[in-house]
Amino acid sequence: MNIDKEISYRSARAIRCLSFNSQFYIDVKKNGLMATTVFKKKAKYFSSKNIWFQGPNEIESDFQWLITLGILRREVDGQGLTSKVRLTPMGREIIETRPELFRKKPYLLERLANCIFRKLVLR
Repeated sequence: MNIDKEISYRSARAIRCLSFNSQFYIDVKKNGLMATTVFKKKAKYFSSKNIWFQGPNEIESDFQWLITLGILRREVDGQGLTSKVRLTPMGREIIETRPELFRKKPYLLERLANCIFRKLVLR
């Protein structure tokens, strides 16, 4: 898959800036995950002990951002969309080709750019 450089950069920046760790992306690749499951298993899925999530709604907001960027997609069953998310082929490629994403902390300017871009896009 040939991913545009800007899309790849923006997606990688979002992955670094969010609190999900590599285990989250491994599990979301294998099985769909729901926000409530991720919230209940905070210690397993978050990269930091200082987690600000107060409930599944905040996690759902991060899911929505990753869906907007094309990293995640909603899982579909026989009745339509579910509350589970899975990695898209693009998300899978970014995660597999850039394992350093989970070791590198985002710079302050990257966090700021991600925040601003997210606020503008998700209006």
